[in-house]
Amino acid sequence: MAAARERQEKVRKYEEFVDRRLKPDLANAIAQRDKVFQQQKTFSDLKRNIENLEKNGVTSMRSMINLGSEVYMQAEVPDTRHIFVDIGLGFHVEFTWQEALQFISVREARLASQIDEYTHLIASIKAQIKLVCEGIRELLQLPPEKELAPRNTW
Repeated sequence: MAAARERQEKVRKYEEFVDRRLKPDLANAIAQRDKVFQQQKTFSDLKRNIENLEKNGVTSMRSMINLGSEVYMQAEVPDTRHIFVDIGLGFHVEFTWQEALQFISVREARLASQIDEYTHLIASIKAQIKLVCEGIRELLQLPPEKELAPRNTW
């Protein structure tokens, strides 16, 4: 009877560890990776826009600018050859098109590296969750889960 109670206590502690530590860590890592994906998309869009401006030889333009709270106004850009790029921490730097493209390339490489790091972290946390669940299964003396047979995809 005492062994069964001790086993139940271990199972409860493992489940608590998964619920209070590993699952929040997993959710946080996924959210952080999603933020980096969004930054990557923003820089990719900027790169595409700069390349289009360059290809079409656009030197001035009119645009609608979001002032905040979905309030827009028309703006005229007399010289598009210089643009301001958000480099982080609220700082913006004026770049020529070529300088901006070089900065974007460096930034995209760093973002890709961060995405890889978060992907590895997510895989590691998922492996830890699976390992703890396997430990719980063994404590409860349940039969191992059957591996799914590979499906024919042709």
